[in-house]
Amino acid sequence: MARAMGGDPLYRLLAWLSPSYPVGAFSYSHGVETAVEEGLIRDRVSLVAWLDSVLRRGTGAVDGALFAASWRAAAEGDWPLFDGIAQRATAWRGTSEMALESRQQGGSFLSITRTAWPHPALDEVHQRLDGELALPVAVALAASVHGIALETALSGYLHAFTANLISAALRTVPLGQTDGQIALAALEASVSDTVRTAVAVESLDDVGTATPLLDWCSLRHETQYTRLFRS
Repeated sequence: MARAMGGDPLYRLLAWLSPSYPVGAFSYSHGVETAVEEGLIRDRVSLVAWLDSVLRRGTGAVDGALFAASWRAAAEGDWPLFDGIAQRATAWRGTSEMALESRQQGGSFLSITRTAWPHPALDEVHQRLDGELALPVAVALAASVHGIALETALSGYLHAFTANLISAALRTVPLGQTDGQIALAALEASVSDTVRTAVAVESLDDVGTATPLLDWCSLRHETQYTRLFRS
């Protein structure tokens, strides 16, 4: 399929996954806020253990597989397949808050990327799906049509996901900035392993989660008395 020509793929990926990219990621904690409230995350060690589980057996595994499948479908120009993956992604969330988190950020990402980094495929998908796209599918689409390699793009995506949850923890545990960076460094292998596993997935039917506490925390967050975050 036709890809965007010119420019620096790494520059684009860094722009899209920067905390300053206006998708609203700062307003979501993906259950971290409740995990802190319930004493499941108390310090840097418990934060790293929690996020390792989320990456390897939870959202990271699912989003990684969806990202890889979406990237490949877009690269092949198989839009019926892409649309089917996108529809599955919107339903593949355990709670309403996590569904909102992915859908809102995905829609925002597609909207701003169509404006700042245009490509015909982004407009076509936006029109077909009414701008409703889960975040991993939206980022995978942009990466694919802008010629960013799958493994590079997925590594960046999962790094940004992890860094955002660490940022949420820094504001709630609380932890210091140095602790946050040590935690991010400690999770490098978790991100790398999740990327390798996701890229090797042959069928989305083989993918699932094993993080019931994450879903429980998300459900509890919906009625939590005081909240800083939307999930």
